[in-house]
Amino acid sequence: MTVAWMVLVGPSAPSGALSAGSRPVEAVRDVVPNRVMTWNICNPCEASNVDRAAEIARFAPQVIGLQEACVRDVEWIREYLESLHGLVYHVEYGTVLQDWGRCGGVPWNPGAFGQAVLSAAPMTDRVDVEYPDGGSEDRGYMAVTTTVGGRPVRVFNTHLAQRRQEAVRADQIGVLAAEVARHDRAIVLGDFNAVPDAPELTGIWALAADTAPQCHPSSTGTCKPTTDWQSKFDYVFLRGIVPLEHRVYPTPYSDHHLLHTDLDAT
Repeated sequence: MTVAWMVLVGPSAPSGALSAGSRPVEAVRDVVPNRVMTWNICNPCEASNVDRAAEIARFAPQVIGLQEACVRDVEWIREYLESLHGLVYHVEYGTVLQDWGRCGGVPWNPGAFGQAVLSAAPMTDRVDVEYPDGGSEDRGYMAVTTTVGGRPVRVFNTHLAQRRQEAVRADQIGVLAAEVARHDRAIVLGDFNAVPDAPELTGIWALAADTAPQCHPSSTGTCKPTTDWQSKFDYVFLRGIVPLEHRVYPTPYSDHHLLHTDLDAT
């Protein structure tokens, strides 16, 4: 009854409402094992959470890192993934802003904004860290431990300072890299707002490799763009884990593409 009522009336937030133009979708039986995804879902953007959920379900990753995510939007995306696609996820949040204007809500209960991780397997040991200097907007990272390929792995999800704030991003990378270095097996997802050869990314390149073996910070590296302006800003960095194949998928529902990768987690 709850699902039927939701489909009829849609969520209370306009961005999550079902629309007459939403395309039909097919149920997905289960997630793709060992597949991880990162996606900056764009906020504020006029995108339906039904469509966002359908884009995620198209690839059915085991682990998803979302950036620029309002808690209410993620709640609806998660609900639609289960009710419309048969995909069941656990969720953890890494919020850095209580932002009424951006995420809706009411003054005494504003919407929270930041990162989120959805995982088919349970997650433990969540941490939520705000960078000492966020730049023009508060930024941070979150981390959880979950199971990929039958083995525990630490998953990080971050969103670094906006463009033209190189020094701020360098300091943020220092904070993030110090924590990543503590783990032999780690997956680092996120929107780094910097191209691969940007000097501020040196600290993370020293610890982990991009999921695309041909993508590296040298002049000979070949990296697929992940944004509408043809820059690579989005990464799946791997430490102690071998990539199998990856795909960058442009989407009309965000100015960032979906990036997913299959892993040999053994």
